[in-house]
Amino acid sequence: MNVSQATFKVLRFQYHLARFPLQLIEDRVVARLGNEASARLLYERSLGMLDATIGKALGDSELADAGAALIDRSNTLAHAAELDAKATARKQQADAELKSTSDAAIEERKQARAAAEQTVKEARSTAQERKQEAAQDAQKRTAETVQRVDEVATKRKEQLESAKRQDEQRIRAAEKAAAEAAKSKLNDAQEKRGEAASQRANADRVEDLADAEKDKRQAERANNRS
Repeated sequence: MNVSQATFKVLRFQYHLARFPLQLIEDRVVARLGNEASARLLYERSLGMLDATIGKALGDSELADAGAALIDRSNTLAHAAELDAKATARKQQADAELKSTSDAAIEERKQARAAAEQTVKEARSTAQERKQEAAQDAQKRTAETVQRVDEVATKRKEQLESAKRQDEQRIRAAEKAAAEAAKSKLNDAQEKRGEAASQRANADRVEDLADAEKDKRQAERANNRS
């Protein structure tokens, strides 16, 4: 072993000693946080960057690979959490839009029905007034006027009923379009959740590899001490 190799070996040993408190914090504090907690991801990413940088500088490939794996795991979990949050937000938005559209359609239908009933009521009231005026003028003219008013009221009622049917058709079409749009958003949210679950599974595999590397290093250190 030449002087350079001995120097690097000493430096690697010193780094492992200096890193021990950081590993202790990770094992006893950070590990208690959720896998996707932002504080844990930030700490593990920083620790991974430190290991990767020092490992490359000191020629410790195992340390560098473990640091890179820890960085990948943190990034993957962060991305999965972001996708999960977006999927949840989209689902909530789709549910809210669907409820809002349905409530608006119901309210519009109520208003259309109330307007139609009010128009019929006004038409009947107008017809009644005309009947009374015609009765005061003459009985003959009253009969003729009543007949004309009844015809007008009937025609008006038919027109109102036709308009009401057209309004209901438009409302049903709007409800159908809104339901289809909401369904599309819900499907998109489910796809995002699936993608987040896949990302989380990949992160778990990376975490298992990192844990295996950590156990391996601990075992090697234990052997070196013995």
